[in-house]
Amino acid sequence: MDLLGWLFIGLGVAFFLSGTVALLRFPDLYTRLHALTKADNLGLGLVASGLALQAGSFAVALKLLLIWLLIMLASASVSHLIARAARAARAAGHGTESGT
Repeated sequence: MDLLGWLFIGLGVAFFLSGTVALLRFPDLYTRLHALTKADNLGLGLVASGLALQAGSFAVALKLLLIWLLIMLASASVSHLIARAARAARAAGHGTESGT
């Protein structure tokens, strides 16, 4: 279980890094936002799973699951609000053609 936990944590960190690279490399706000939220949600899920496997009790593992679920809910809400604000700014003539 310990090795599997470290494997999940390592994979989660790799997803976090891929989301960071996507944030720096993708051309517009919408693709950056999409890639970053997907990679961060999966990365956090893998890290939380790895930590839950290494946790000593069921209560700690349940708390990690609850934290992951709350962050997924917040991430979806915030990314929707950012995309809506960018779309409204672009419609009002404050944005550029690429949406950045």
